[in-house]
Amino acid sequence: MRRLGVMRRLWGTGRRDSGQVTIEFLGMTPLIIVTLVLLWQFVLVGYTFTLAGNAADEAVRAGTAASPGERQGACETAGLEKLPDAWDGTVECGTGGGYVTADVELRVPVLFPGAIGFPFEVTGHAGAVEEEKGD
Repeated sequence: MRRLGVMRRLWGTGRRDSGQVTIEFLGMTPLIIVTLVLLWQFVLVGYTFTLAGNAADEAVRAGTAASPGERQGACETAGLEKLPDAWDGTVECGTGGGYVTADVELRVPVLFPGAIGFPFEVTGHAGAVEEEKGD
């Protein structure tokens, strides 16, 4: 019992655990960083889906307003116009059965938009009824 009192006076109360929190935090740091990186990547994937859908909507809107001969050009221009520079993709428009459709394919960036992209593409699709032009 006396020895315990001497140890407490020499080392102070709780002094043996003084760096424990720091060591535990340093051990968890890689896991925290990996979790944050994965969450950020999922945000980029979701944002790419949103961009693809919006680009398809814009493309089909412009495609329905254009004449059939100018439809592909107007559709592609409108679809790519609203995309941020870091996202590249393709827009294809089609007409059939009284409908105008637009398909947009975008590459999902890895961590930083504008850098490298994943080997798969996110697609967006939209369609609208073809407008009749009045004379």
